[in-house]
Amino acid sequence: MAVGREQQVVACRKGQGLGIGGGLAQRGTFARAWKNDVIAVAMSPGYRHVPKPVCEITTELRSRGINVGELILNAGDGTPADAPRSGGHGVAFGLEPREVEILNKPKLIILHHGNVKVHFIYKVRFILRKVKVPAIVLCQSPVSFADFEEIGVSTKYKKGETAGKVMDIVDGIVRHESVPQSKLDEIVSKVKRALRELAAEEHE
Repeated sequence: MAVGREQQVVACRKGQGLGIGGGLAQRGTFARAWKNDVIAVAMSPGYRHVPKPVCEITTELRSRGINVGELILNAGDGTPADAPRSGGHGVAFGLEPREVEILNKPKLIILHHGNVKVHFIYKVRFILRKVKVPAIVLCQSPVSFADFEEIGVSTKYKKGETAGKVMDIVDGIVRHESVPQSKLDEIVSKVKRALRELAAEEHE
């Protein structure tokens, strides 16, 4: 019997690992919770993605009673084909059908991005064209709702061309660095608020 907290069991390996930590956070990994009310979406592994904050943030949300699964995209590097070219590696960002299916099931998704705004706003647009579930965007670079609205992304304030919408934004999340408690608190607060707002929309 659990006293004072709800037990959550999450499998974080895609497959058999080699050595200590082997098999964790590979491309295509879906760490499934008992109930996936929220899915945190990380870009593909590498020096640019799946940094320390992803696991810290997911763990914090789970400790606050939010049921969170985690998906590591298989082709999360680069930018979508329709994004402006501004240097960087020429890898094309994309979503697999399985990933689209997974992301259309929860109440809310959390999109972890980096520090190049001109890249990640188009990634968000690409995802929310295929995924109808509302999203919270976490990033390092400052960004506004207007930045998303200008390229046609729906937000909670303005309907655009995407099926999904941006519910909230938390910037200042630095890749490969621990997340300050103040930022973790902000993320938890905004996730809980978004879930309340979405529940209220369902009842209207």
